[in-house]
Amino acid sequence: MTPIRLLLVDDDPLVRAGLSLMMGGADDIEIVGEAADGAEVEDLVDRTLPDVVLMDVRMPGMDGLTATERLRGRARAPQVVLLTTFHADEQVLRALRAGASGFVLKDTPPAEIVDAVRRVAAGDPVLSPAVTRRLIRHATGTGGGSGPGGAAGAGPGDRRARARERVAALNERECEVALRIGRGLANAQIAAELYMSVATVKAHVSRVLTKLHLNNRVQIALLVHDAGLLEDETP
Repeated sequence: MTPIRLLLVDDDPLVRAGLSLMMGGADDIEIVGEAADGAEVEDLVDRTLPDVVLMDVRMPGMDGLTATERLRGRARAPQVVLLTTFHADEQVLRALRAGASGFVLKDTPPAEIVDAVRRVAAGDPVLSPAVTRRLIRHATGTGGGSGPGGAAGAGPGDRRARARERVAALNERECEVALRIGRGLANAQIAAELYMSVATVKAHVSRVLTKLHLNNRVQIALLVHDAGLLEDETP
């Protein structure tokens, strides 16, 4: 099996040393580089070609959120897992809108951080349906920011129109799956509701991500919310 190529980014050398020791103990992970500032990430990605970037959110130079936004805007961008010492919904939302595939607290047990890297490398975002639901409620409550279907400064009507235009690219079955992702359902729950296998649900989710040019299922949920499709559902 080809090892997962991992780039570590944290301004604290002791944290980087700990992460390196932790990840270096996994046979299926290869650390290809380290950086102390988000500004170094793009150049290092070009030189080391990582599959996953494990990056701190707070850094004195360019922070991890800005670095993620710049990185995920590139072609063939690696997956990004963000590390933080705090858990703020606004930060999580910005990270996921930017295209991060995971958000992990630094006090997470080492084995779980290693597993998060593996899961993200395999295309499975590290965020539970419960967290997805909370984030959608938070986005609804704040009503601000720009979603995957809109731009910063756009009014609610503009965001909804743009989001609906994008969702229109989905066929009926894909739209049904997207709506349930918007409700925060896991794949097994979607499979039960739509009378299909979990493997079929995963295939639909992959097609939705591809058609909508999104990186993870939370972005699908945010786009469904921006489009107002959950409001259109009959009880």
